[in-house]
Amino acid sequence: MGSSSTRFWLGVAACLVAAVVASPGLAAARSGTVLVARVDGPITPVIADYLADGVSKATRAGHEALLVELDTPGGLDTSMRDIIQAFLSAEVPVVVYVTPSGARAASAGALITFAGHIAAMAPGTTIGAATPVNAETGETASDKVINDAASFAESVARQRGRDAEFAVATVRDGRSVTAEEAQRVGAVDLLARNRAELLRILDQRTVSLASGEAVTLRTASATVEEYGMGWSRRLLAVLADPNLAFLFLSIGTLAVIYELATPGMGLGGVAGAVLLVLGLFALSVLPVAVAGLALLVLAAALFAAEVLTPGVGVFATGGTIALVAAGLFLFEGEEVRVSPAVLLPTAVVVGGGTLLAGRLAWRARNAPAAVGMHTLIGATATVRAAPGPTWQVQLAGTWWNARSDQGGLREGQQVRVIETAGLTVIVAPEDTIPPNETTEEHHA
Repeated sequence: MGSSSTRFWLGVAACLVAAVVASPGLAAARSGTVLVARVDGPITPVIADYLADGVSKATRAGHEALLVELDTPGGLDTSMRDIIQAFLSAEVPVVVYVTPSGARAASAGALITFAGHIAAMAPGTTIGAATPVNAETGETASDKVINDAASFAESVARQRGRDAEFAVATVRDGRSVTAEEAQRVGAVDLLARNRAELLRILDQRTVSLASGEAVTLRTASATVEEYGMGWSRRLLAVLADPNLAFLFLSIGTLAVIYELATPGMGLGGVAGAVLLVLGLFALSVLPVAVAGLALLVLAAALFAAEVLTPGVGVFATGGTIALVAAGLFLFEGEEVRVSPAVLLPTAVVVGGGTLLAGRLAWRARNAPAAVGMHTLIGATATVRAAPGPTWQVQLAGTWWNARSDQGGLREGQQVRVIETAGLTVIVAPEDTIPPNETTEEHHA
């Protein structure tokens, strides 16, 4: 009896365990979550930071994998290498998926795809064309740069077990292939029409992490967690353009100089300050050279000197030359340059604007004073009776006490100011002023 009872309860327990294990909720729990990052555009320092943070977050949170959905024409070599370094050293599986149909993993994007633990593509996508070019001129980079890029592509492909010959061909020959061809030659691991199909195919695949640990993916019922860039990174992604950075810094400097030359309501100063902050914001995510930054500061100092001590334009000319040199040397690397179509016109406009600001400042400093008691001398007014024993006249919109050393005054009499004494003006009747009086008249 006891033995039968024991067997009965053991059977019940086994059924309960099997039911719980087979339940959809627990299956999803065992499968965990997949963190999804989306890259749709050029590879920049902002994107590199975004993906590196994605790797860190996926590792800390214990996600099954980091899925990077990619569609890019390429981008900066330095940013690409930062991303690849983060992927190769990741302690979480990284899946790079070129999607949707019509997307591409070109140039830097091709090498980033090779660096994933698993590389996937959607039908109708392409990969390749990774020959380095100068970002501003569009010309093919030097042999030295191409050799370095080809060696790097080969190294990444071999580390991930992909076709090294194809990886080198994308760099040296600019080879580009379709998703189907990429899978056939071993450049990518699999094809998937959409994210759901990709997660089903990935289930139970095993990848080896940087530590040597083998991890089996459980993605069939995984929950997807989107990892967005956030507004600050999106703003930085827009500003991470060398041309914009140079324009903001140059025009911002000119606006501040105009505010110093012709102080007004402060609009120029505020606008200039905003542009300078945006320019510095852009510099924070671009590879800046110290020499270029020093030349930029020198240009600003020379422009300021032109306003403070205007002459024949020597300081403005020197500032323009320094600004051109700053644009040429401001950023490091062949792929980050200020376009000549932006550099030269901007430098000329800022130099010419500073020269004009210097002339305006010189004219303002040498103009006769427009305030003070002495500006009332020569003005004419009509005498009005005051409540007390004194007379009053209205000058420049204000009532002044008036007296005359040439006889009594009467209400309605036309007088002219000949002197001031404290807050009292000394006047003389108009008919007593000699005809050859040269004092300029100012009618109140």
